[in-house]
Amino acid sequence: MKAMATMICDVSNIDDYPLMRSDRLPSHYFTTFWHTRWLNSTLHLTADMAVQGAAMNLFFIAQSQSPVGTLPDDDVILSRLLRLDLLTWQALRGQRIGALHNWERVNCEGEIRLAHPVVTEVVLDAMHRREAKVASNESKAVYQRQQRLIGAWSDLGVGRDALADTVLIERAEAWLTETRPGRRTVQSYEAVLVHAQQSGWIGRPSRH
Repeated sequence: MKAMATMICDVSNIDDYPLMRSDRLPSHYFTTFWHTRWLNSTLHLTADMAVQGAAMNLFFIAQSQSPVGTLPDDDVILSRLLRLDLLTWQALRGQRIGALHNWERVNCEGEIRLAHPVVTEVVLDAMHRREAKVASNESKAVYQRQQRLIGAWSDLGVGRDALADTVLIERAEAWLTETRPGRRTVQSYEAVLVHAQQSGWIGRPSRH
């Protein structure tokens, strides 16, 4: 079997990989591994231990490739990633149920690489979890900034009705985020209060 070189070529008949190189998982030091699926897979049940070991290592190696979850379609690079000599790797790959069982060529922004449906599923799940966590953290951060705004405005004498106006608070917080980046001071909260009054979002503060 000849080593296959990674190249840019016609990808019109090859499925696109669902992630791009710009899609990052910077903290992807842990990955889900469905052991029950592995233990009942054709590869585990029929391949010899050397093939199984190489295949499992490739599952994990793909987690740090670009795009994440793919492998290079190149025997030389794959053998080096596995710390194997080329002939040993080609023998493991060339068996009836080989170390690249169920890996298929995909189009990665014009480059042909290899993807496995289960590895892709794991990576997409990790990406969705990361996005959900980022969104959750951002929501918490916005809520905390709004609470600080409410507290500062309360100190400046803004009435309870205005402080309970969620639309007003969201508008004021958005204005601060856009126009007053960085650490917020009393002057920042005074400025957004003036802007809110001038824009008709709020009436004059009432002292209490």
